[in-house]
Amino acid sequence: MATTYQAASAAPTSRALQLWTGRILTALVILFLGADAAGKLIAPMTMIAHSPPLGLPATSGFYRLLGAILGVATALYAWRRTTFLGAILLTGYLGGAVATQLRVGSPLFGYTLFGVYVGIMLWGALWLRDSRVRALLPLNR
Repeated sequence: MATTYQAASAAPTSRALQLWTGRILTALVILFLGADAAGKLIAPMTMIAHSPPLGLPATSGFYRLLGAILGVATALYAWRRTTFLGAILLTGYLGGAVATQLRVGSPLFGYTLFGVYVGIMLWGALWLRDSRVRALLPLNR
């Protein structure tokens, strides 16, 4: 009995590529925001010493609170069931960071819009991974 083999396509499908791109972007966002939260929780005085003057209370308790808020929101984003809630909370957190940088007159493209860049990565990754988000925010018709 002769067996025929069908050659498997070496190129991944566009959906698989889209899914993996979303996963990689998600991992980068989680690693970055997780490291930021950990730094604020573990070594708040180091974070304060290396931060530009933003007009925020320069106390370890305040930075630990920021780290806890960021850590919880990032954990919610990392867990698949609560990803959308985490994305909304992180958007609010990043919006506050942008407003703070804007208020003190930080350079626009370096510091001020950094939260926007992270937010675009965050929502872009979610859009690539989740068909429900693509249905909610269609980029093509």
